[in-house]
Amino acid sequence: MDTLAVARRFDLTDAQWERLEPLLPVPSRSGRPSLWSKRQLIDGIRWRVRTGAPWRDMPPEYGSWAAAYG
Repeated sequence: MDTLAVARRFDLTDAQWERLEPLLPVPSRSGRPSLWSKRQLIDGIRWRVRTGAPWRDMPPEYGSWAAAYG
C-alpha cells in the first residue's frame, strides 16, 4: 500500500491554499528559516484532525509532528 497516496487525501487543494495563504502571518526575516512549509504543516494538522491519530503518528511528508503540534 502506498502511504503517500493515502496521506494525500487530507491535503488542501491548490484553490483552497490560494484562499488561505494570504491570511497567514508573514515569516520574520530574523531567526532560523523553517524546515517545513506552512502548507505542509497545515496539511499535517488537517490529517491529525481527520484521523484522530496521535500527533507522533503524523506522516513525515507533513513535516515534524512537534512543529505541527505547536
